[in-house]
Amino acid sequence: MSNAVRINARLLIIDPQNDFCDIPGAALPVTGANADMNRLALFLNRASDFITSITVTLDSHPSVAIERTTFWQCADGSSVEPFTEITEADVREGRFLPQHPEHLELALEYLRALEAGGRYRLMVWPVHCVLGTWGHNIHGTVANALSGWEFLHQKPVHKVLKGLNPFTEQYSAIQAEVPREDDPSTRTNHALIQHLREGDGPLFVAGEASSHCVAATMQHLMRDHFTPEECAQVILLSDCMSPVAGFEEKVEEFFRFAEGLGARVMTSEDAHTLLLDSKQKM
Repeated sequence: MSNAVRINARLLIIDPQNDFCDIPGAALPVTGANADMNRLALFLNRASDFITSITVTLDSHPSVAIERTTFWQCADGSSVEPFTEITEADVREGRFLPQHPEHLELALEYLRALEAGGRYRLMVWPVHCVLGTWGHNIHGTVANALSGWEFLHQKPVHKVLKGLNPFTEQYSAIQAEVPREDDPSTRTNHALIQHLREGDGPLFVAGEASSHCVAATMQHLMRDHFTPEECAQVILLSDCMSPVAGFEEKVEEFFRFAEGLGARVMTSEDAHTLLLDSKQKM
């Protein structure tokens, strides 16, 4: 174990939660996510000796928030269907409105800022990952693997909640899509960035969904905060993440972006082989 510890590999797991897995009861299942998480747990169990730091981000929401069906209604008062895109123009023209009229100006201001950013338009999602619910919990096999790692190393997994503010979306663990002046938790998470920079070994990345929260987190991290040397340490575990259906092209764009900055994309099996080879060379 002493040789393995000196490799100082790190693991970042983004939103490995029940509600994102294609298992019974999930609110926003991503096709393939259950298999992803089982492969991730296997990788972690096999590579525990090599990994000296684990960070887990957790999508963490109230049941009513600006990106949820519970916040909006159609012009006739009927419910807004999940996966509906809402623009500032839609709201100004009355096609969609907040459930509470007092939220109208706030919603318009938010949509204006969101669209000006050029990254996303507002997507209305099913209610998911509500803090304290089963859906918010970490996938069972991953949770067991994390517990095993904590016992082996006698230190905790670092867990980070994101998305608690109901008036801004937060795909990225680094910051919200539209940071709010009245809520520091929506602005750049420098403590998380510093934590992820600690260590000089590979930074393995896994989680759900590759098209949204994984991509958004790593784009912020690599584009805005990591040095070229730190970007070159990033390894995306391609078989431990999957896209939301219909957003597969976003993943290809994300992988090209990451590789362009020096990151590598490989399977968990190849990553384990890489660790074994590194140990043998020491």
